[in-house]
Amino acid sequence: MQMTINGYVAGTNGKNDWMTWNPDAEFTAFLISLLDTSDTLLLGRKTAESIIPFWENTAAENPEHPFAKKIAAISKIVSTKTLDKSNWNNTTLAKGNLAEEIKALKKQNGKDILVFGGAAIVSSLIKEDLIDEYHLIINPTAMSSGMTIFNALDHIQKFTPTQSKLYPGGKTVLSFIPKKD
Repeated sequence: MQMTINGYVAGTNGKNDWMTWNPDAEFTAFLISLLDTSDTLLLGRKTAESIIPFWENTAAENPEHPFAKKIAAISKIVSTKTLDKSNWNNTTLAKGNLAEEIKALKKQNGKDILVFGGAAIVSSLIKEDLIDEYHLIINPTAMSSGMTIFNALDHIQKFTPTQSKLYPGGKTVLSFIPKKD
Protein backbone atom coordinates (compact mmCIF):
# COMPACT_ATOMS: atom_id res chain seq x y z
CA MET A 1 0.00 0.00 0.00
CA GLN A 2 1.41 3.37 -1.02
CA MET A 3 1.17 6.02 1.70
CA THR A 4 2.53 9.34 2.86
CA ILE A 5 4.96 9.63 5.77
CA ASN A 6 2.01 10.60 7.99
CA GLY A 7 -0.11 7.60 7.02
CA TYR A 8 -2.49 8.80 4.31
CA VAL A 9 -3.13 6.49 1.36
CA ALA A 10 -5.17 8.97 -0.67
CA GLY A 11 -6.25 12.58 -0.51
CA THR A 12 -9.70 13.47 0.81
CA ASN A 13 -10.79 13.44 -2.84
CA GLY A 14 -9.42 9.89 -3.28
CA LYS A 15 -6.64 11.08 -5.58
CA ASN A 16 -3.04 9.89 -5.47
CA ASP A 17 -1.44 12.99 -6.97
CA TRP A 18 0.84 13.17 -3.90
CA MET A 19 2.57 9.91 -4.84
CA THR A 20 6.18 10.14 -5.96
CA TRP A 21 7.17 7.98 -8.87
CA ASN A 22 10.85 7.68 -9.57
CA PRO A 23 11.09 3.92 -10.07
CA ASP A 24 14.57 2.55 -9.62
CA ALA A 25 15.69 -0.93 -10.60
CA GLU A 26 15.71 -2.19 -7.00
CA PHE A 27 12.18 -0.97 -6.24
CA THR A 28 10.88 -2.38 -9.52
CA ALA A 29 12.53 -5.72 -8.67
CA PHE A 30 10.79 -5.65 -5.27
CA LEU A 31 7.40 -5.09 -6.92
CA ILE A 32 8.07 -7.87 -9.42
CA SER A 33 9.03 -10.22 -6.56
CA LEU A 34 5.62 -9.54 -4.96
CA LEU A 35 3.92 -10.38 -8.24
CA ASP A 36 6.03 -13.52 -8.62
CA THR A 37 4.75 -14.86 -5.28
CA SER A 38 1.14 -14.10 -6.21
CA ASP A 39 -1.36 -15.51 -8.65
CA THR A 40 -4.21 -13.10 -7.92
CA LEU A 41 -4.41 -9.33 -7.74
CA LEU A 42 -7.28 -7.82 -5.73
CA LEU A 43 -8.33 -4.24 -6.44
CA GLY A 44 -11.16 -1.90 -5.66
CA ARG A 45 -13.14 -0.61 -8.64
CA LYS A 46 -11.72 2.93 -8.62
CA THR A 47 -8.14 1.66 -8.40
CA ALA A 48 -8.82 -0.93 -11.11
CA GLU A 49 -10.22 1.68 -13.48
CA SER A 50 -6.89 3.50 -13.51
CA ILE A 51 -4.33 0.77 -12.89
CA ILE A 52 -5.53 -2.04 -15.17
CA PRO A 53 -5.89 -0.03 -18.41
CA PHE A 54 -2.60 1.79 -17.75
CA TRP A 55 -0.60 -1.43 -17.31
CA GLU A 56 -2.43 -3.29 -20.09
CA ASN A 57 -1.63 -0.42 -22.50
CA THR A 58 1.97 -0.29 -21.27
CA ALA A 59 2.33 -4.06 -21.81
CA ALA A 60 0.86 -3.77 -25.33
CA GLU A 61 3.18 -0.90 -26.25
CA ASN A 62 6.25 -2.40 -24.57
CA PRO A 63 5.87 -6.22 -24.29
CA GLU A 64 9.29 -6.48 -22.63
CA HIS A 65 8.33 -4.21 -19.72
CA PRO A 66 8.59 -6.74 -16.86
CA PHE A 67 6.13 -5.14 -14.44
CA ALA A 68 3.49 -4.30 -17.06
CA LYS A 69 3.73 -7.79 -18.54
CA LYS A 70 3.07 -9.38 -15.13
CA ILE A 71 0.19 -7.04 -14.23
CA ALA A 72 -1.47 -7.69 -17.59
CA ALA A 73 -1.11 -11.47 -17.21
CA ILE A 74 -2.07 -12.00 -13.55
CA SER A 75 -5.64 -12.94 -12.60
CA LYS A 76 -7.42 -9.93 -11.20
CA ILE A 77 -10.44 -9.65 -8.92
CA VAL A 78 -12.18 -6.28 -8.78
CA SER A 79 -14.42 -5.57 -5.80
CA THR A 80 -17.38 -3.56 -7.06
CA LYS A 81 -20.98 -2.73 -6.31
CA THR A 82 -21.50 -0.80 -9.56
CA LEU A 83 -19.91 -2.73 -12.44
CA ASP A 84 -21.91 -5.48 -14.14
CA LYS A 85 -19.10 -6.77 -16.37
CA SER A 86 -15.38 -6.41 -16.79
CA ASN A 87 -13.76 -5.12 -19.97
CA TRP A 88 -10.29 -6.09 -18.75
CA ASN A 89 -8.29 -9.24 -19.47
CA ASN A 90 -8.05 -11.96 -16.80
CA THR A 91 -10.48 -10.08 -14.55
CA THR A 92 -13.49 -11.23 -12.56
CA LEU A 93 -15.81 -9.08 -10.50
CA ALA A 94 -16.47 -9.64 -6.80
CA LYS A 95 -19.95 -8.25 -6.22
CA GLY A 96 -20.91 -10.06 -3.04
CA ASN A 97 -19.59 -10.01 0.51
CA LEU A 98 -15.89 -9.36 -0.06
CA ALA A 99 -14.78 -10.85 3.27
CA GLU A 100 -16.57 -14.13 2.49
CA GLU A 101 -15.19 -14.21 -1.05
CA ILE A 102 -11.63 -13.65 0.20
CA LYS A 103 -11.98 -16.30 2.93
CA ALA A 104 -13.12 -18.81 0.29
CA LEU A 105 -10.31 -17.78 -2.07
CA LYS A 106 -7.69 -18.16 0.66
CA LYS A 107 -8.81 -21.78 1.23
CA GLN A 108 -7.99 -22.68 -2.39
CA ASN A 109 -4.61 -23.92 -3.52
CA GLY A 110 -2.44 -21.31 -5.11
CA LYS A 111 -0.04 -18.50 -4.49
CA ASP A 112 -0.57 -15.31 -2.51
CA ILE A 113 -3.30 -12.76 -3.16
CA LEU A 114 -1.79 -9.32 -3.69
CA VAL A 115 -3.93 -6.27 -2.88
CA PHE A 116 -3.35 -3.03 -4.77
CA GLY A 117 -5.85 -0.95 -2.81
CA GLY A 118 -7.84 1.45 -2.56
CA ALA A 119 -8.39 2.67 0.94
CA ALA A 120 -11.90 1.26 1.45
CA ILE A 121 -11.09 -2.27 0.31
CA VAL A 122 -7.88 -2.44 2.35
CA SER A 123 -9.65 -1.04 5.43
CA SER A 124 -12.35 -3.70 5.12
CA LEU A 125 -9.73 -6.47 4.82
CA ILE A 126 -7.90 -5.10 7.89
CA LYS A 127 -11.14 -5.01 9.88
CA GLU A 128 -11.87 -8.65 8.96
CA ASP A 129 -8.26 -9.71 9.80
CA LEU A 130 -7.72 -10.99 6.26
CA ILE A 131 -4.26 -9.53 5.59
CA ASP A 132 -1.37 -11.89 6.30
CA GLU A 133 1.46 -9.52 5.41
CA TYR A 134 1.72 -5.77 4.94
CA HIS A 135 4.10 -3.96 2.61
CA LEU A 136 3.68 -0.25 3.35
CA ILE A 137 5.37 1.82 0.67
CA ILE A 138 6.19 5.16 2.24
CA ASN A 139 6.47 8.09 -0.18
CA PRO A 140 8.56 11.09 0.91
CA THR A 141 5.46 13.32 1.02
CA ALA A 142 2.99 14.49 3.65
CA MET A 143 -0.40 16.17 3.56
CA SER A 144 -2.75 17.66 6.12
CA SER A 145 -5.64 15.22 5.66
CA GLY A 146 -6.75 12.27 3.61
CA MET A 147 -7.83 8.65 3.67
CA THR A 148 -6.25 6.08 5.95
CA ILE A 149 -6.46 2.29 6.08
CA PHE A 150 -6.29 1.51 9.81
CA ASN A 151 -9.26 3.61 10.92
CA ALA A 152 -11.66 0.61 10.93
CA LEU A 153 -9.70 -1.20 13.66
CA ASP A 154 -11.65 -1.58 16.90
CA HIS A 155 -8.62 -2.81 18.85
CA ILE A 156 -4.87 -2.34 19.04
CA GLN A 157 -3.14 -4.43 16.39
CA LYS A 158 0.51 -5.29 16.98
CA PHE A 159 2.89 -6.36 14.23
CA THR A 160 6.18 -8.18 13.76
CA PRO A 161 8.47 -6.21 11.44
CA THR A 162 9.98 -8.30 8.63
CA GLN A 163 11.70 -5.69 6.44
CA SER A 164 12.65 -2.04 6.28
CA LYS A 165 14.32 -0.81 3.10
CA LEU A 166 15.00 2.62 1.62
CA TYR A 167 15.14 2.44 -2.17
CA PRO A 168 17.34 4.75 -4.30
CA GLY A 169 14.27 6.41 -5.89
CA GLY A 170 13.16 7.69 -2.46
CA LYS A 171 10.49 5.21 -1.35
CA THR A 172 10.82 3.23 1.87
CA VAL A 173 9.14 -0.15 2.22
CA LEU A 174 8.13 -1.28 5.70
CA SER A 175 6.90 -4.87 5.87
CA PHE A 176 5.01 -6.40 8.77
CA ILE A 177 3.16 -9.55 9.78
CA PRO A 178 0.22 -9.02 12.14
CA LYS A 179 0.58 -10.65 15.56
CA LYS A 180 -2.30 -12.95 16.39
CA ASP A 181 -3.57 -12.91 19.96
